[in-house]
Amino acid sequence: MTVDAVYLLQLTLNGLALGLLYALIAVGLSLIFGVMEIINFAHGEFLMVGAFAMCFALPVMGLLYWPALFASILATMLLGFAVYEVLLARLKPDEFERSILVTLGLSIIIIHVMQYLFTATPRIVDTQYGFEGVEIGSIRITFTRVIGAGAAIVAFAGLYLVLRHTQFGRAMRAIAQNRDAALMVGIRPRIVARNAVVLAAGLCGLAGAAVAPIQNVAPYMGQFMIFKAFALVIIGGLGNVPGAIVAAIGLGLIESWIGGFFEIVWQEAAVFVIMIAVLMLRPDGLFKRGGMRVG
Repeated sequence: MTVDAVYLLQLTLNGLALGLLYALIAVGLSLIFGVMEIINFAHGEFLMVGAFAMCFALPVMGLLYWPALFASILATMLLGFAVYEVLLARLKPDEFERSILVTLGLSIIIIHVMQYLFTATPRIVDTQYGFEGVEIGSIRITFTRVIGAGAAIVAFAGLYLVLRHTQFGRAMRAIAQNRDAALMVGIRPRIVARNAVVLAAGLCGLAGAAVAPIQNVAPYMGQFMIFKAFALVIIGGLGNVPGAIVAAIGLGLIESWIGGFFEIVWQEAAVFVIMIAVLMLRPDGLFKRGGMRVG
């Protein structure tokens, strides 16, 4: 294998790991939109809180990765529950513009509260794995990236089973596909929406906890992610879960390849160039829009 081929494979593996973490965030957004028909601009702060929770849980738990990971997911799910009960439950499906203003305001509040409590100084997170990794010839990927990608795959498999084969999941799909018909058969939208927000927050918390040992943790980290995730949801088709996953993995690969062969500044622009192109050619996204489709 030539040096260039090895380098490309290294970039591809890094891109896949990054894309799977992007997918966790985008799928959460897609779930909330599918059930509530709103865009949660505070969703990136679930990621940030998950990362900070990982940052603080690790020293308490002796740098043990898995207990800290589960604690971080639980913390973000509790935050999701609180956000829904205090704010999102008061929003109606036809109040799209109001939801943008409310969630954007919440995002700014959470960022500045976290900055006041913990300062804006980026934090470096260490785990029991340190910088150890898997090496195959000249290719190397850290255990934290491998575990993060593996946890994302397990989360998507679990989400598929929940949405397809549980009453909890079927209720969310029913509300997303036909709210009036769901009401007629006794499904309660408020409970379903709350469950969707808590589940979406948990996915985002997993992403935050997984990304914490890979990059610096700071109050503004969620802001950089949310606009990308929003673009991914549009590219994949609003409410289409598999579409969001495919778009996110594609973005991870594209960003990694661009960063490896071109100036890194083009990484941030890539997703929005793609989003504009998709909107011009396929206004509903690459995959069919709506109904919180899972396959």
